[in-house]
Amino acid sequence: MDIARLSMSMSQAQVHQQASLGVMNKVMDQSEAQADGLIEMLDQVAHPHLGQAIDVKA
Repeated sequence: MDIARLSMSMSQAQVHQQASLGVMNKVMDQSEAQADGLIEMLDQVAHPHLGQAIDVKA
């Protein structure tokens, strides 16, 4: 294999790797945003033990 073909193959592999890393970073950012949203939603959920009993004194 000559130098030009080897150089082109290595360049294509590098571009492919950079594209894969870019996609992975995008997915990680989306996952982090979704996790933050889920945590925020869970913080707003009412506590299951509240409101089930009423203390009445006469």
